[in-house]
Amino acid sequence: MVLTAMSTVEDHPLAPKADWWRGAVIYQIYPRSFQDSNGDGIGDLAGIISRLPYVASLGVDAIWVSPFFTSPMLDYGYDVSSYRDVDPMFGSLGDFEALIYRAHDLGLRVMIDLVLSHSSDQHRWFKESRSSRENPKADFYVWADAKPDGTAPNNWLSIFGGPAWEWDSERQQYYLHNFLKEQPDLNFHNPEVQQELLDIARFWLDKGVDGFRFDTINFYVHDAELRDNPVLPVAERDYSTAPEVNPYNWQDHLYDKSRPENLAFLERLRALMDEYPAVASVGEVGDAQRSMEVIGQYTSGRRVHMCYAFEFLSGFEPPSGTRIAEVLRRFEAGAPEGWACWAFSNHDVERHASRWKLTEAQIRLYLAILLTLRGSVCLYQGEEIGLPEAYVPFEDLRDPYGIRFWPKFRGRDGCRTPIPWSNDNTYAGFSEVKPWLPVSIDHVARAVGVQEADPGSILAFYRRMLAWRRARPALARGGLAIVAETPTLLAYTRDHAGATILCAFNLGDAEARLPLPPGGWTVLEGTGFAPRIEGGEAVLPPHEALFAEAR
Repeated sequence: MVLTAMSTVEDHPLAPKADWWRGAVIYQIYPRSFQDSNGDGIGDLAGIISRLPYVASLGVDAIWVSPFFTSPMLDYGYDVSSYRDVDPMFGSLGDFEALIYRAHDLGLRVMIDLVLSHSSDQHRWFKESRSSRENPKADFYVWADAKPDGTAPNNWLSIFGGPAWEWDSERQQYYLHNFLKEQPDLNFHNPEVQQELLDIARFWLDKGVDGFRFDTINFYVHDAELRDNPVLPVAERDYSTAPEVNPYNWQDHLYDKSRPENLAFLERLRALMDEYPAVASVGEVGDAQRSMEVIGQYTSGRRVHMCYAFEFLSGFEPPSGTRIAEVLRRFEAGAPEGWACWAFSNHDVERHASRWKLTEAQIRLYLAILLTLRGSVCLYQGEEIGLPEAYVPFEDLRDPYGIRFWPKFRGRDGCRTPIPWSNDNTYAGFSEVKPWLPVSIDHVARAVGVQEADPGSILAFYRRMLAWRRARPALARGGLAIVAETPTLLAYTRDHAGATILCAFNLGDAEARLPLPPGGWTVLEGTGFAPRIEGGEAVLPPHEALFAEAR
């Protein structure tokens, strides 16, 4: 379905539902690697449109589309040079409008990825800003004089390695970049910058988007005094935000991000979104020391609707029952009024099937946990077919992060390789020509077309679990109370509108027994798990789950 000259996105909206996001399952699409429609080896918006029926068949509520804006693509779309247009490699604004229309036609809401903390150095704002210290855009970015010895203004570090400051010979000052030097940070202390960014959000809301994923939301505001970050003791270092090889982890990032001044801007952003019916937002919080505190601040009151952090997007061991319970408690303590958005994989981290070295049985078990946690859920393209991390040789790497820290850290290309749609095509149905990243041979046997024909596949399990969850409001919206936690056992109840569901998981390699809470319980069928109840105990074989409803 395409838009005609007489039709608009507004002609076919989904029924407004202000809290549709609460408990929603959001499917992340990385456009470059989803489907190539024009034979250039790069995925595009038309390709996404052609695959939307598949996405809808999974039973998700919305899609989150990673950046498709005009960009020099040094960070593959997260370096934006024009916020109000589509990069020609992905198509046109008309294609995006058609995407919204088709998604809505299929019952899918559309969220887009807004990168507001920084732009590309090719953006017209930055070109003007660097031209002098007196021009109208002079204060649009974070500029500072060198110290008397010529060194950077302070000790802040870039996530992508090295100092967070770059000397500009034209303006004779340093500018701040929390990521690549080609991604200068916008100055949120300037009211004009805030207004420009709010106007950009309004532009896309007027196009009909249903919400936003806000990239690096806690990086928006920096300390105006440019104070040095303190040293973080070795024992307190956490590697959830940056890999262990990156000295970024050696600082306590008090002053370069997560500043309290950001809250006022988030309130302005929320006020804008509230002008539109049924709009939602999710913020990405990257803060290893105080993530739950920040999430609590950002999701309380009228700020962003929900946030996610990296508690389950990092680590090389599957999270134990104790660890999951700890994270849930930390969230409840830090964000008692907030709403979480949980994910195990995305475009920035090693796919969790490989990161946690999961068997197929464990993939199924951890999906069951993810879909029964209190909060919303993000699924990353390809995880529904159990894709492991792809190996990408150094000569094929595109990710500047991986190139910088190779070989100890291989970067993000391994989770960004093309989706395998079939096993009867040289490039797995993604493209007719060599793709921008190689198709993994290990992925072809897991292609969507192969799994569609197998009722016992991971794909079939994802569909079954998503449908099963959708039919039970307690799992999407209910409260959560932990019943049991050990390294190998986790159990909690979900309560909503008079219904109580017990969710129990055996994460270990041996049979586990769980004394049932008082009252009668009826085992819920339809998930494919095979537990049993003996007397007053639930008996769970290894890597099995039990779901039971209170009578």
